[in-house]
Amino acid sequence: MSPVDLNVKRPIPPSLVQVLPAEPLLLMGAGPVPVPAEVARAGSMVINHLGDTMNLVVDGVKEMARYVFQTQDDKIYGVSGPASAAMEMAVGNLLWPGRKILVLKMGTFSNRFAEMAAGVGAQIEVLEAPEGEPVRAEQVEKKLAAERFDVVSVVQGETSCGVWTRELPRIACLARQAGALMVADAVCTLSTMPLKKDEWGIDVVFTGSQKGLSSLPGVALIAFSDAAWELLQQHPGPKPHWCLDAQRAQNFWGEHTYHYTAPVTGLLALYEALRLICEEKLEQRFARHRHSSLALQAGIEGMGLKLSIAAEYRLNSVLAIDIPPGTDGVRARRYMAERFKVQISESFGRDIVRIGQMGEQCRAPNLFRTLHALGVAFSHEGIKLELSRGMAELEAHLIQHAAGIL
Repeated sequence: MSPVDLNVKRPIPPSLVQVLPAEPLLLMGAGPVPVPAEVARAGSMVINHLGDTMNLVVDGVKEMARYVFQTQDDKIYGVSGPASAAMEMAVGNLLWPGRKILVLKMGTFSNRFAEMAAGVGAQIEVLEAPEGEPVRAEQVEKKLAAERFDVVSVVQGETSCGVWTRELPRIACLARQAGALMVADAVCTLSTMPLKKDEWGIDVVFTGSQKGLSSLPGVALIAFSDAAWELLQQHPGPKPHWCLDAQRAQNFWGEHTYHYTAPVTGLLALYEALRLICEEKLEQRFARHRHSSLALQAGIEGMGLKLSIAAEYRLNSVLAIDIPPGTDGVRARRYMAERFKVQISESFGRDIVRIGQMGEQCRAPNLFRTLHALGVAFSHEGIKLELSRGMAELEAHLIQHAAGIL
């Protein structure tokens, strides 16, 4: 008798070398982003997930994350999974039946809080902004005055449409005054723009590895304030997700004992990515991201395309660009990828394309290559654009504001 089931066909797939394109695409979408060579090298190593070496890595990640989160928190954890897993850790540890969350909705990812809160049986109230705008502090103030909430959730930057919650510090203050915990998604904003967790009074903040931090996908970071930690210990029963139980995570991240097998390669890459951020300094990094994005915005508008979000609400780290009427955005993006090896992102139900300005995307050569590819692609769709003017506007901004930064 055969030791295998002969009805199950043995596959003979092509090697990865055959699957991948000969020339890698330049990733200029909303994530993941290109990674520095040092991060790629770190992510190619495997060490024991327990022991002295990993303890040093874990302690280093926490120390550097405090700087990037701008916090003194002790309860900082890496989560094996995407940033949505960190969001789920926040929701699953802070909410349960009988507790109530106010979700500030500006798009797909901010609404994910509501979807997860429903899964743990919490009461949910959604405060939705008009399309292309953030929820304003005055709206939150009225809502908090009328009802009591245990948690308020917000995204600093809505990746799906490029909206920036400009009034986050004020909203966090209002939540604290109302006795609610403030939970913030900083997935596409951390290290690309200011976020001061302690000073602003944010109780829980999380991010992914593959965007502003410019590391390998698959590891998220989350930080809990003392108030949030005290509250989650009052959870009345078993947590809905064993792997995402913050108290169990403390075993590995606080006590250097076993929780589950840590994502070793991802943590090594994250360590190196955080080290590079500390080496660059946040002030310098913020300036690099800001002027890279503003230069690209100048080029986009200079050639005749329209940015989707008004300047006062516009997120620098993910730019949303209106697809000109009568053109096919899917076809334009495919043209960029096939002819210029530049990949940008599709929309989430809106007539836009999205360009990322996070981490290693914010380098001058990437800007020129992406803007040129974008202009040619829409010109190929029949749109009359002034491509040379756009390229000149991009260069002019870089010369004036970003000499030595990019």
